Amino acid sequence: MNVKINFINDYNAAGHPGIIGAVQAACRNKYVGYGLDEETEKAKHLIRKLIGNDNAQVHFLTGGTQTNMIALSAFLRPYEAVIAPKPAHILVHETGAIEAAGHKILIAGEEGGKIKPEDIRAIALQHENEHMVRPKLVFISQATEYGTVYSLDELTALRGVCDELGLLLYMDGARLAPALVSVGGNASICDIARLTDAFYMGGTKNGLLFGEALVINNTDIGEDFRYYMKQRGGLLAKGFLLGIQFGYALESGLYFDIPKQANATAALLTGGLRRLGCAFAVETCTNQVFPIIKNEFIPALERDFLFEIWERINETLSCIRLVTTWDTTGEQVNAFVSRYGELAGVL
Repeated sequence: MNVKINFINDYNAAGHPGIIGAVQAACRNKYVGYGLDEETEKAKHLIRKLIGNDNAQVHFLTGGTQTNMIALSAFLRPYEAVIAPKPAHILVHETGAIEAAGHKILIAGEEGGKIKPEDIRAIALQHENEHMVRPKLVFISQATEYGTVYSLDELTALRGVCDELGLLLYMDGARLAPALVSVGGNASICDIARLTDAFYMGGTKNGLLFGEALVINNTDIGEDFRYYMKQRGGLLAKGFLLGIQFGYALESGLYFDIPKQANATAALLTGGLRRLGCAFAVETCTNQVFPIIKNEFIPALERDFLFEIWERINETLSCIRLVTTWDTTGEQVNAFVSRYGELAGVL
């Protein structure tokens, strides 16, 4: 049996050994349910301390789609809409969860996976009366679906236009950890907490078994949030499993150590392919890489590697996505680069 090297996502391993060890150690104890235990309270305290906001609400949910759907449903009135960039996860990869909850997604911008203030302003001006949905929330991701990162200046500008237009700013942080430790990022987690109304810290794609930590900075939108969680199936009976994982990851520093390996191997992959003449759809600084390769190479690469065909560019070329994680090795990266080089006739 040919065991393929997995570059298809960053949650392809059960969990980092340190996280699994923390959960195993906790199995000796008994906890109350639904996130009302001491481990979860400790994790909440660590997050509030990390972001410098003692008044923030912190809620733990199991996955990104669930977190986005419950948060946006809670924050928006039935006739209010979301403004999001074209490749946004809620638009492309969440099976219409936001629309199923009754909220239209208005598409704006797509360059490098980002949205700009002028994109937001243009949409807001197009929706000016009660015969149309009312834009109320801007959805962004850090890192974006293209592995790019919003700078502090960009986030500050987005906060400015949201304040100008009376909009909420929400950040999907499924890959927040790689963004925070990336060479291209200069917005700290304190900056993010200060500039967003709510964001979440991803765990599923950062070495945890599962879990996301939703942080609500705007006290006006967090009322009765646990009721929304329960009604939408997000209040986990064994909520202590989420608290244990986040508490250990933050207290040990593992939450920020894990993505460093993912980013490092992604940079190694990018450098190796670039030296062989490979072009890229976008320049990234986190753990997603988007090389443009000949379609004829794909079947041969698929025999040994798992990856996603991101976009069919034309009859000759495609953009593929390669994702690295905490357990990606240099040997695995070199294997892909070498195979590509053989197919391209440069090795």
